[in-house]
Amino acid sequence: MNVVETLDKTYIKVEKKLNINYKEKQLYEFIKRILDLLFSIIALVIAVPIILVTCILVRLESKGNPIYSQERLGKNGRKFSVYKIRSMYTDAEKNGPQWAGKNDNRVTKIGKFIRKTRIDELPQLFNILKGEMSIVGPRPEREYFIEKFSKDIPNFKQRLLVIPGLTGYAQINGGYDITPLEKLELDLKYIENRGVIEDFKIMLKTVKIVLTGNGAR
Repeated sequence: MNVVETLDKTYIKVEKKLNINYKEKQLYEFIKRILDLLFSIIALVIAVPIILVTCILVRLESKGNPIYSQERLGKNGRKFSVYKIRSMYTDAEKNGPQWAGKNDNRVTKIGKFIRKTRIDELPQLFNILKGEMSIVGPRPEREYFIEKFSKDIPNFKQRLLVIPGLTGYAQINGGYDITPLEKLELDLKYIENRGVIEDFKIMLKTVKIVLTGNGAR
């Protein structure tokens, strides 16, 4: 049985456990997609100049393409390429995939700023337009780390039950330096309580973080 079939069955169990009405779920998903499209189109008008200026600064500090893509797993384990502004040196993973940590010495000077303000995530507005991501949801992770963490945390793959997001409950309450288990706990809390109002709360707090750099450890 592949990961999609396994997750589909798990999703049914979770939906029954949470007693979510199917029609309510459909309505929420429809509203969420409309909001995703409207938000990403409007945000891109503002974000494109910021992305261009940031890319120039990144390129001035270190060699290499300032924009990079990386394969991630989306809803039900479907693979897609996520876009980001590079915040680390180009040889950051010369020794293989590494989990980003607090005060990571692979992060450039401009990288520290754009990670703190989440500017490095702005190119993912294109992922949202394509329907690969949503405004709010668990952060999309690499297959390597999902498989690695699943060995010690059996239900880690439950993060794949919903469409991944540009921002999310775990990001605004945990930041970059939380453990995989902490991230899972926060993501599952969002999955259980997700809704239009909850999404708006997360979006508002994200705006505060982007503007002030505060609000997440």
